[in-house]
Amino acid sequence: MNKEEIYELLESYGIKYEVTEHEAVFNMEETKEVNLPYPDCMAKNLFVRDNRKRNYYMITVRGDKRVNLKDFAHKQNLKALQFASAADLMKILKLDPGSVTPFGLLNDTEGKVILFVDEAFGADLIGVHPNDNTVTIWLKTAELTAIIKRHGNDVISVKIQEN
Repeated sequence: MNKEEIYELLESYGIKYEVTEHEAVFNMEETKEVNLPYPDCMAKNLFVRDNRKRNYYMITVRGDKRVNLKDFAHKQNLKALQFASAADLMKILKLDPGSVTPFGLLNDTEGKVILFVDEAFGADLIGVHPNDNTVTIWLKTAELTAIIKRHGNDVISVKIQEN
């Protein structure tokens, strides 16, 4: 799905959202240079896999948090994790590096990527790219996770400690 298709999907579900257009950003450091209306709600998204490339996960946390993958894997009862390759990202989510977003799971035709969302977002807004890193969409976290679940991917709310 491209950003226009995501806008259409949100509207078809009656979901209220806000759009902020900006220069392309490829990492959380670059978002500091962009004038975002809700910087504390910006999500950082990590696309990871186990060492056998059997299981893929997206970990979504507030932008200022760091995730220790070894600790996260242990707490979630997962095999050792590492970042998925750019080739895996394109093959599974149809995304380029720097554009990782939960909306990418809408391109996961097999529904094999599990989304872990940090409980710190609670019922607040979350800011994510609509599969395009020149735009940030702001919507309620519960509405985002409902869309992903409706698509067929598992969504797990987790408490991720600051590392």
